[in-house]
Amino acid sequence: DDKAHGVFNGKIYVHKEAQKLNAFQQNNNVLLSDGASIDTKPQLEIFADDVKCSHGCTVGQLGEDSLFYMQQRGIPQKEARAMLLYAFASDALRHVKIPQISNQVNAIIAKKLGVSLDFEL
Repeated sequence: DDKAHGVFNGKIYVHKEAQKLNAFQQNNNVLLSDGASIDTKPQLEIFADDVKCSHGCTVGQLGEDSLFYMQQRGIPQKEARAMLLYAFASDALRHVKIPQISNQVNAIIAKKLGVSLDFEL
């Protein structure tokens, strides 16, 4: 947000003896303002023959159409933005298997977004 700048430089290195490996690297980013930016560089270095490896990256902003759709159904803009950001973050958060930690992370996100949570995971 604001004028924040993030950097992601990730590398998957596959040694020549690491056959039958299946590796995937994904880096997804949401820019919350026009002044925010991200430099992202996912990399693969593969020295084995029998592997399945891929990488990817997305960078974008919240969709205006999605915000408009939610607002037309009575959801205020602030809450609509928070819901869309929670949906974006849920892909990573679903891997947190300890409920206390998951609840704490969700509370931190809610506080940052200025909304309250009515649920616990």
